[in-house]
Amino acid sequence: MHITLIQTALHWEDPTANRAMLEEKIFSLPEPTDLIVLPEMFTTGFTMNARQLAEPMNLTTFRWLKQMAAQSQAVVTGSYIVQEQGRFYNRLIWMEPDGSFEVYDKRHLFRMAEEDRTYTAGTKRLVKAWRGWNICPLICYDLRFPVWSRNVPTGRASSRFSPYAYDLLLYVANWPAPRSTAWNALLQARAIENLAYVVGVNRVGEDGNGHRYAGDSSIIDPKGEILFRQNQTEAVFQTTLSLDELRAYRERFPADRDADEFQILT
Repeated sequence: MHITLIQTALHWEDPTANRAMLEEKIFSLPEPTDLIVLPEMFTTGFTMNARQLAEPMNLTTFRWLKQMAAQSQAVVTGSYIVQEQGRFYNRLIWMEPDGSFEVYDKRHLFRMAEEDRTYTAGTKRLVKAWRGWNICPLICYDLRFPVWSRNVPTGRASSRFSPYAYDLLLYVANWPAPRSTAWNALLQARAIENLAYVVGVNRVGEDGNGHRYAGDSSIIDPKGEILFRQNQTEAVFQTTLSLDELRAYRERFPADRDADEFQILT
């Protein structure tokens, strides 16, 4: 899997400027890629100003994602503010090159910023098959809740009954610098406990509320080893992840066979 992480500062509540900035970065990629990962709320920064900034589906940002995926021949994914049936969502779009797409609405809303009073929580996890990999994209605060991301097949209580649900766990984020220790520790924990690669893409810079972001976008292997981490500065990082190495490690260390059985009730 050829993967591209885009860690960037964001123009506060300015979708036009952010789309233009990200488009330039995508068009300037030095190598072809299978997957391009953008931060959470990549058109605005992490804002509760949903009424003024939300877009209906199939309008400007959705069409922009469709164009980026078609031109790069890669999946492009990240979240932005969507309005649907009178409700607002922090919605991740999984956009494929042929224009097919899926959505994931952020499950865990950050109450300390009153995100839970502004947006509607999602109820369903998304796992997508892409070029031989199964990939589960999640959003920011979801990282703190390991049950939601547990690597067990849908409809099964334990992975001992069938193959793993996913091979790669993604987190797109606007995770502030004062809580960087938690971000870094939890990314490693999610990789270790789920026997999967974990990728976290965070932003840098300062937002309109004065919150600072250190980035620390990372790639973690299933043993918890850090393959990439970038602190403070903007970065566009491309690398290749090995499914063969992942499968070999799972065979050598099948800890999932001893996992506790459970079901998520929504």
